[in-house]
Amino acid sequence: MSSSEWERVERLLNRVERPARYIDHEWGASREPGFNYRAVLLYPDTYELGMANQAISILYERLNAADEVLAERCFLPWIDMAAAMREEDIPLFGLETGLAVRDADLFGITLPYELTYTNILEALDLAGIPLRARDRGEGDPVVLGGGPCAYNPEPIAEFFDAILIGEGEEAILEIANVHRRARDGGADRVGILRELARLDGVYVPRFYQPVRDAEGALTGVVADTGITPVVNKRVLADLDTFRAPTCPVVPFMDVVHDRASVEILRGCTRGCRFCQAGMVYRPVRERSADSIVRDAIASLKCTGYDEVSLTSLSTTDHSQLEDVLRRLTRRLEGKGISVSVPSLRVDAFSIDMARLVGGGRKSGLTFAPEAGTQRLRDVINKNVTEEELLGTVRHAFDAGWRRVKLYFMLGLPTETDADVLGISDLVRKVSDEARSCVEPSQRGSIRIAVSVSVFVPKAHTPFQWDPQLPRDEIGRRQDLLRSSMPRKGIELSWHEADVSFLEAVMARGGREIADAIEAAWRTGAVFDAWTERFDIGTWLGAFASVGVDPASVAVGEKSSNEILPWDHISCGVSRAYLARERERASEASTTSDCSFDGCTGCDACDELGVEIVLGGGTRGAR
Repeated sequence: MSSSEWERVERLLNRVERPARYIDHEWGASREPGFNYRAVLLYPDTYELGMANQAISILYERLNAADEVLAERCFLPWIDMAAAMREEDIPLFGLETGLAVRDADLFGITLPYELTYTNILEALDLAGIPLRARDRGEGDPVVLGGGPCAYNPEPIAEFFDAILIGEGEEAILEIANVHRRARDGGADRVGILRELARLDGVYVPRFYQPVRDAEGALTGVVADTGITPVVNKRVLADLDTFRAPTCPVVPFMDVVHDRASVEILRGCTRGCRFCQAGMVYRPVRERSADSIVRDAIASLKCTGYDEVSLTSLSTTDHSQLEDVLRRLTRRLEGKGISVSVPSLRVDAFSIDMARLVGGGRKSGLTFAPEAGTQRLRDVINKNVTEEELLGTVRHAFDAGWRRVKLYFMLGLPTETDADVLGISDLVRKVSDEARSCVEPSQRGSIRIAVSVSVFVPKAHTPFQWDPQLPRDEIGRRQDLLRSSMPRKGIELSWHEADVSFLEAVMARGGREIADAIEAAWRTGAVFDAWTERFDIGTWLGAFASVGVDPASVAVGEKSSNEILPWDHISCGVSRAYLARERERASEASTTSDCSFDGCTGCDACDELGVEIVLGGGTRGAR
């Protein structure tokens, strides 16, 4: 920060908790002295959550490597700091310079989770930028969104000038360069946005108009003349094209996932039918073992962390993972540095893997059976058996682990009470298996944590047409599960039904939801993803005030031929494939993983012009 900007902020720090959220000069932060294009990258939550976001780190590095471009980080100030900033008339600022966000050229906002939508409005308001894209003037930055929630951008489309659909390594520099050229050429705001709309993967909502019939049903989304009617996602064909960030910013304070991290693969073709990420991030592209080891060692050396995490949607699916773990274990032996694998696949976790993971630490392992019965696991295409889970638990506890966390889901399509009770039965079997692996004197140290979420239908999945259960029925099934769950050594937790209900409304809604989001924000909804801040009453009042029935959005079943709000956004996976997978779900018929077992016809590779890439350089069977 320059001294004048810093002095204004510094006066506030003794009035707020965790002042380290708002200071600069962390190790690895950009120090670009001269620039003619400035981008501010916002994670719409607190510093300690946002600093764990790999996308921010990747885009930050890519932009700052460009000539005369400065990228800064920005996070949403907590309630106390936001109040102090408004009181002192200090606008939202970038951490690297302390300069106002509203004076930047580009304001990039990550869309990580539906319950951060009011946080985005809070950030725009703190910055002094009009909330609605249509109200912004020539001096306002281009507000660009991107991230997981971009695959149904409609509930928040009114608040963004442009939204990047897909992956940003290549696209972010194209966006910055096109914007800079148009700006320097004297283009007005609409002209700049029209230039951006010509880029692959860039969705400019103002050029698309939803059309409804006399009853209010959506009949389509019509693009302006000269604008592509369907926006296809951007995808990086080969992850080894760019190195993982090896010198990321190291925070002064403890943050979530406070360790070095290397993304080792992108995409997942296991085909879980409820999982949006598994559909929209296709096809699978692995980094090579050489690049993973190289970048992990370089990141540890640059940052000084004592742990490196190998991240992906399903890390144990990497075809060279055991080789990577063995090489890293040899390189790091005796240095007090551990390697963690945060996402474990039940049927890909061998006893050798268990002994390699963690560098001797045995804090806990996490697995996601998702359903308690084989029938329902087949419905959702989990392709995991009870025998595989129990075998994995046995291997882990034989190798010295004493804690296991299991993820399940309530309210999946076709679920019955027998399936709910099946969760309790499976947990009991896991506990018995774990106890059989240890001496009687050690059984008191065994802990089985069980986390149960609520099914939320998501765009671009086979279950996008299926409704969420009504909230009272979710409560009944939660009570049934609670009463049947074994007590000894079991820690049971679940997501609140009201939170999942709101998530479903945001995930399935169209542009009519924007008015409710703004109404909720204006009546105090912010940091809704934080349990102590969430108030469903505020949201129900907001929906009522704008004439939207949220239950009809979350709980209403959609027909297979119905126009969906996100149909003009393509992740590459065809609607026909999703419909076929939904039909197979109704038959409890499973679909294999195309990365290893041949093409299943999702159409992503052909539509996107990108193939499966495995770590050894081989291509998946098609």
